[in-house]
Amino acid sequence: MNKIFSVYNKLYFHFGPQHWWPVTEKGNFHPTYSGGPKNEKQQLEVCFGSILAQNTSWKNAEKVIVELNKHSLFDVKKIIKIGAKKLAQIIRSSGYHNQKAKKLKNFCDFLLNKYDGKLNLLFKNDIAELRKQLLSVNGIGPETADSIILYAAKKPIFVIDAYAKRIANRLGYKEQRYDELQNLFMENLPNSEKLFNEYHALLVELGKDICKKKPLCGKCPINRYCSYYKSK
Repeated sequence: MNKIFSVYNKLYFHFGPQHWWPVTEKGNFHPTYSGGPKNEKQQLEVCFGSILAQNTSWKNAEKVIVELNKHSLFDVKKIIKIGAKKLAQIIRSSGYHNQKAKKLKNFCDFLLNKYDGKLNLLFKNDIAELRKQLLSVNGIGPETADSIILYAAKKPIFVIDAYAKRIANRLGYKEQRYDELQNLFMENLPNSEKLFNEYHALLVELGKDICKKKPLCGKCPINRYCSYYKSK
């Protein structure tokens, strides 16, 4: 078994299943970790959440999800119709709220103009075409596009975020570019949407609480695999 897969098994044994991506159940305002989206409204929530989580913590993005739920704004046409300043105020707690308001509007314009506002039509594309389409939207980069593909469309692609990069580099892997790190994981794992989903979520859990900028190596369940820990 290669080290990438061994790390996954150790993290899963230590933390257990993460039930990503958190989505809001009917009648609630707060998203919960219930195994990802089960309908188109929840898929749109994941798409918006992927944009709102840019350059901030999930905790801040989650606050905005609640506000958007309260304003019934998980609706493509409503996002297009609402004024940019008003939308920016509603999503203020996400940080960079003016830019993110524009990004949400850009995504909704794209979805309405090219796919009649229907995610199921967008998600019929294969992964390569879907990624190309998403990256054509101003404000959506590789991490956001891949989050939408993995967590909303439920197609197998590995998401690389700051946690995944930090952990991979501390484990001793030298890859730095997004595509290099993505290939590292995808070439060493079975091509499974559920596995990629769980692994990325586990890396977030590790990076958030243990493998921080100032790591708590003594508490780390994978320190036996870690070049950083061994070099200390």
